[in-house]
Amino acid sequence: MPVVLVAQKAKPKNDSNYDDRLLHFGFSMGINTMDFMVKMKSDSELNAEVITLKPGINIQIVTDYRPATYLDFRFLPGVSFGQRTINFYDQSGAKVNSTQIESSYLEFPLSLKAKGMRMNNARPFLIGGLNFRYDLAGKKEFENPGANGGSSYLRLNKADLYYEVGAGIDFYLPYFKLTIEAKMSNGLRDVLDYNAEYPYYFNEISSLRSQMWVLSFHFE
Repeated sequence: MPVVLVAQKAKPKNDSNYDDRLLHFGFSMGINTMDFMVKMKSDSELNAEVITLKPGINIQIVTDYRPATYLDFRFLPGVSFGQRTINFYDQSGAKVNSTQIESSYLEFPLSLKAKGMRMNNARPFLIGGLNFRYDLAGKKEFENPGANGGSSYLRLNKADLYYEVGAGIDFYLPYFKLTIEAKMSNGLRDVLDYNAEYPYYFNEISSLRSQMWVLSFHFE
């Protein structure tokens, strides 16, 4: 009885010179969720946190420089928009106040991308770096009705520096490369503007640092 050997057909490999170029460009679109890491004063009788994470958007230009086979330097200037709502609670857990903060950032991230081996038309990678963000809505007064019927204000400094870490996958398509990337971005500075006069509940904050989670789609 004859034996028939059936070999699995290899998946066609999309040839691309992106990985061979010293420099190439693209654009990026993504969604984000913005958060705050709130630290209260040690003697405070209040708690504060961001309960609901709301989606925002990111738009960037991709500049990729390849100094080595498995390393890329990436610069992705762009803009991002989002908002956060901080709730304040007393010791019983009752909400005493909330304020909504909208942010419109100019951002200038510089990252190092460490790439793995290409597997057919996909390649995994890790990424890390720094991102300077400038909030065009910073120093703005955000007015909400306070617990006593008055108005409450919370102002942020405009400039902040973030460290970023993440991972993703490059997909090599017939006419371009699609990258899906997820990263965490943590602010290094206390962004609360202490020159502003706040009601009691805002004066209880010891430090306020930004945090952002970003899911990006790069087209290169």
